[in-house]
Amino acid sequence: MKVLGIDIGGSGIKGAPVDTEAGELTQERLRIETPQPAKPDEVAEVVAAVVAHFSWNGPVGVTFPGVVVDGVVLTAANVHHSWVGVDAVKLFGGATVLNDADAAGTAEMTFGLGRDRKGTVLVLTFGTGIGSALFTDGKLVPNTELGHLQVRGKDAEHRASARAREEHELSWEKWAGRVEEYLRHVEMLFSPSLIIIGGGVSKKADKFLPLVHIDTPVVPAGLQNEAGIIGAARAAADGP
Repeated sequence: MKVLGIDIGGSGIKGAPVDTEAGELTQERLRIETPQPAKPDEVAEVVAAVVAHFSWNGPVGVTFPGVVVDGVVLTAANVHHSWVGVDAVKLFGGATVLNDADAAGTAEMTFGLGRDRKGTVLVLTFGTGIGSALFTDGKLVPNTELGHLQVRGKDAEHRASARAREEHELSWEKWAGRVEEYLRHVEMLFSPSLIIIGGGVSKKADKFLPLVHIDTPVVPAGLQNEAGIIGAARAAADGP
């Protein structure tokens, strides 16, 4: 089945048609800068532009960087606060809408390194914030938002996200220390059998993962930054 997947991030909105059986993009993805401030109507215009770019009239799946329950946005930490309470399904013309990390995690568990893994698997996406997707025997526990766990009195994503590394001009070694501290915290809470690191920074895993040392195996996402697009499309294909 072919479905258009669109991944809304704090810095960019990416989309592409997806073969939801193979878990692969069927055309080169389009990326457009996220409007600033990222208010609902402005973001919806970009989503519509992605749909128009591909001349798409089939099913669409969209990710959102916050808690989404029954298509309604409940939190919006890394986009404009006016998103809270918005019916995103209605805003995006009936598209399937889900949390961005849940989408990326679902793709990774279906087509990537989490495939057929039993036990507790944690997928963490490091970007503008830190997204999380928690799985037990392959079943998703939705909207976990573990990037907001407190580390040293702050949301973990304010210390250890990819954006935090750039804003504070941290070396890879210094940032890896912050990532390790955060991973030790989630390891203590969930005792996962595997942690998968996603987001754009997964393409540069060789710069920091060898510097991270915890008991749980930690691997970069096999689908890298395409996971959100693929997961959004897969969610739309699977239906409610």
